Amino acid sequence: QLQLVESGGGLVQPGGSLRLSCAASGFTLTHYAIAWFRQAPGKEREGISSISAFSGSTTYAHSVKGRFTISKNNQRSTAHLQMNGLKPEDTAVYYCAAAYGSDWYSRPPSITEEYRYDYWGQGTQVTVSS
Repeated sequence: QLQLVESGGGLVQPGGSLRLSCAASGFTLTHYAIAWFRQAPGKEREGISSISAFSGSTTYAHSVKGRFTISKNNQRSTAHLQMNGLKPEDTAVYYCAAAYGSDWYSRPPSITEEYRYDYWGQGTQVTVSS
């Protein structure tokens, strides 16, 4: 079964940090661009960051730019989202998604076009609260 699995979520105080991980089961992430999305209670899912498959080119939503960093390790077939300076409004379920294709080898897919992503994880809860 081909799937993505997120880990690393949890409860953190405002101003704290978390590092989310995304791993593939049944396939490797080498040729896939990766994105992170999140969905807060009562809100629509939003894209927050994406990274190309090989070049390391990234994009970020305005709400997380300068605080979050996306990365991808093709040797280990994993991707990560380093989250610093967390705020209560960052509380959400975080999902990773993978987009296959040469279009994304050197540029990241749009984080507003969910249809471009072929695989999705089940999500990991991040709660920012004192």
